[in-house]
Order: sequence, then structure tokens, then C-alpha cells
Amino acid sequence: MKKYQSVKIIVNTHKKYWMPHSKMYIPMQVGAALDKDKDGNPKDLGYQKDNEGDNISEKNPLYCELTGLYWAWKNLDADYIGLCHYRRYFGGFRSSRNPKGRILLRRELQPMLGKYRVFLPTKRHYVIESLYSHYQHTHYIEHLYVTRGIISQMYPEYIETYDKVLRQTSGHMFNMMIMDRELLNEYCTWLFNILEELEKKIDVRHMSHFQGRYCGRVSEIIFNVWLDYQIETGRIDRSEVKILPYVYMEKIDWVKKISKFLRAKIFHEKYEV
Repeated sequence: MKKYQSVKIIVNTHKKYWMPHSKMYIPMQVGAALDKDKDGNPKDLGYQKDNEGDNISEKNPLYCELTGLYWAWKNLDADYIGLCHYRRYFGGFRSSRNPKGRILLRRELQPMLGKYRVFLPTKRHYVIESLYSHYQHTHYIEHLYVTRGIISQMYPEYIETYDKVLRQTSGHMFNMMIMDRELLNEYCTWLFNILEELEKKIDVRHMSHFQGRYCGRVSEIIFNVWLDYQIETGRIDRSEVKILPYVYMEKIDWVKKISKFLRAKIFHEKYEV
């Protein structure tokens, strides 16, 4: 095992925002292929753009932060590669009232590299809902039916795990992870093969922009399918997975969040077929 393990973590954003002063973090302007300023010119935030090199930047309305993950997978050279968000980071082991003081630092992560192969955020718990019912009540359940069909054809060995995960009431969400290069390559190959097929089978013409981001949302769920299958089959040992807290950079406006959820739910119920 290498004594020094290199690591790069992209920080996905669509606007100018505070960024950590660390070479470990790469601010990533996602959807750069489509992002224009008021004069119609390509918007430049001064960050790495996801439309350079091998990329799928133009798919950002469907894929959300995954256009950043794809760019990192195809263009970064590091032993570990990770993804977080401009308003949501992995947390370190320091206490601070300022969220900037709790963001994971390189010196905290370094001793764990090599020992752990996968770093994940704390699970999100839905308590009275399963991953399936939460998606059903918020989005179009067709997405999960179609995804299941694709997996049954492309990766049938995952179907039992898929059904089990959908019945669970918690999961690792946000598409946040830090993984060693070998596992990341395996996961991204699996994930983007599935999503490419999903794109072909879902009609977005009747969907709002919010609902049209289905590839990014489905991926949050099926990441848990991929991970659980790796553990069940022994590809990854449970001892090689490290759970880290996550840090919100802003206070959550629950009124706004619930209002947005209800509007999406009403739209979903109105146009569901």
C-alpha cells in the first residue's frame, strides 16, 4: 500500500460561493455547458467547469451533481476521488459554532486513506416512509419501475438487493462519497450505464424542471443498491466503509423547504398519469 494516498474532492456549485482553502477540494461549476450570463455568454465563476475534457455537462438538468461526478471520474488522477456540495460537506472531528470550522480537512482524512475504501455521509432516515414510498409521494414512481427493469436486464444479480433497499427507511443520500479509484471506476461504470438507458425510457416533456432531475434522484437510491451488493458479495468489507457526519453551510429554512416539497407534490399529483 502506498504510504501517501492522493485525494481530490469536487465541490459542486452553480453559483459563486465560499470555498475551502485547500488543494484537496476542487470547486466545480456544474452545468457549465448550459450556463449563460444575462448577455447570453458562457458564465464563468472562476471554478473548474464540468464541460471541459470528457464530460456530460449538457445533461445537468437531468443528472444534477452527477455531471460533476462524471467529470471527476473521467478527468481526475488521484488515489481517492470524492464529491460534496457547496452547501453540504463531509464533517471533520473539530467542534465549532461556525460550519466552516467543521469541514473535513486533509490532515483528518489522510490517516484513514488506505484503511477505508469508501467514505459516506450519515444515513438520512425517513422514519415512517421507505425509500420507495418517499419517492412515490414526491416524484414519479414510474422512474423506479423503469430503473428496476433496466437493472433486471443489465445487472440481474442486483435485483434482490434493489428490492430490499427500496423497502428500507434510510439510505446514504446526496450522491456524496469519497472512494478509492478502483471502486469509483466500478461504481461509475455501473451507474452511468443504467442512467443512459433510463434517459431513453422516460419522457420529460410533461415534467417540471424540479421533476425532470430524475436521474440525479434515482442515483441517490441506487447508490445504496450498488454498495449493499458489494458488501453482500464480499467485494467490500464493512470494515472498509467509514461513515462521516455532514455539515450544512447554511441554516435550513424548514418553512421554505416544506413549501417547496408541497408544491412539488401538488404538481406531481396533478400531472401523474
